[in-house]
Amino acid sequence: MSRSTEDRKGCSLTLALTVCSAAVGGTLQYGYNLAIINAPTVYVQRFINETCVERWGTPLESNQVVLIWTLIVSAFSLGGLAGSLLAGPMAIQFGRKQTLLLNNCFLLISAIMALSSRSARSFEMIIPARLLVGVNAGVSMNVQPMYFGESAPKALRGAVAFSSAVFTAMGILLGQVTGLTQVLGSDDLWPYLLASNAVPGLLQLLTLPWFPESPRYLLIDKGDRDACSHALTRLRGCDVSDAEMEEILEEQKAAGATRAKSLRELLTNQSLRRQLCIVMAASSAMMLCGNDSIYFFASYIFQEAGIPTDKIQYATIGTGACEFIASIVSNLLIERLGRRLLLIAGYVLMAGWAVVFTVALSLQGKVAGMPYLSMVCIFAYILSFGLGPAGVTGILPTELFDQMARPAAYMMAGSMMWINLFLVGMMFPFIVNGLGQFCFIPFCGVCVLSAIFIGFALPETKGKTMAQISEEFDKRNIKGLTSWWAALSTAPGEQLGG
Repeated sequence: MSRSTEDRKGCSLTLALTVCSAAVGGTLQYGYNLAIINAPTVYVQRFINETCVERWGTPLESNQVVLIWTLIVSAFSLGGLAGSLLAGPMAIQFGRKQTLLLNNCFLLISAIMALSSRSARSFEMIIPARLLVGVNAGVSMNVQPMYFGESAPKALRGAVAFSSAVFTAMGILLGQVTGLTQVLGSDDLWPYLLASNAVPGLLQLLTLPWFPESPRYLLIDKGDRDACSHALTRLRGCDVSDAEMEEILEEQKAAGATRAKSLRELLTNQSLRRQLCIVMAASSAMMLCGNDSIYFFASYIFQEAGIPTDKIQYATIGTGACEFIASIVSNLLIERLGRRLLLIAGYVLMAGWAVVFTVALSLQGKVAGMPYLSMVCIFAYILSFGLGPAGVTGILPTELFDQMARPAAYMMAGSMMWINLFLVGMMFPFIVNGLGQFCFIPFCGVCVLSAIFIGFALPETKGKTMAQISEEFDKRNIKGLTSWWAALSTAPGEQLGG
């Protein structure tokens, strides 16, 4: 066996193990906690009502129970927003790996609260439990792609960073299976279901300390060249190439600053305005496209589609399986097709399936087989989402911003994701009630606008260094400024000529 073959195997093994360890307690948790809350809906609502009867001797009205349940569901998004704002400072202060390890504290406290809620006869404990789970997800959704993007070689950067989406989809599928009534989704076991997220967290705590910190963080943020070289050697399974070290040093030199930018500094930096707009728009579109609403309110959607009640939990597992399959396929294609094409194709396909879904719902009861066409449309919608938007969106802050701006960029991207997830989660039941069979038309509009915006605004970043990507944006900024100045300069002449 040649030395180069051995090197590649060493790189693949160490990097793969690092990815698995970080993701099991990271984005897998996001997908898992997004999915498990759907299964115990009826049981938790019953528990809320029974608790109120025990305390005050009278049951709550149905709309009051739904309001409390909506607050429990939405607490996850509010916690995610808080976690996104914490992620940047934590990643700067403690490093990427250490932040992921500390992040499990939120998770373990949440698991204890969820597990104790029924024995304490306190449904209120579920709200802060879900809030803390959201904080955990908000931190990991920002720091994990940052960690992956900074640890992977340039040729594998997209595929490694995209693995965050693969583990998110795996978490969704795992959560849906765990939530089956035959597993933990029963009236007796739902507190254990809500607390089961502690298992992946403990697994990460046992494994991640054995793997290296982000090499770029060690060199650019900490100024420790020896530690960076050692981390690269472990991740690559071979001696560090001069070219890779020079690339990191080039990014360090280009960054210029001696400390990471704050969120305020990022927002006021004119040279990064275009990149920031792209990341904010893409992060918002990822949530406003309505895909995650399917997981929050899967039962409502399948009921609207006419799926029999006893088959809904199995249909819901199909949604998770679709996204998981699509994310694996996209992970294999991203370094061939690039980021831009996958994003545009994903949103265009989603828009098309949203139209078909609307037609199927409109013809339901008039044409045979429409409920099953509706279910196919939902699966196809999720497949299209997993093809591009699910994973590529999380890569953008890593590739569009340098080391000093990256944590603040992830804070902004994460904030937009969680704010919009909260808004969609709160509004979706009202959208379904108000628009009925046309409930996916607003999401179709979001997908169309997103595809157009990305087509015009986002350059391809596949296989490019940070310096090359920055140069591409500098050219676009200068071109835009030149066009604006030329228009301004010719305006008086045109007016005089007229």
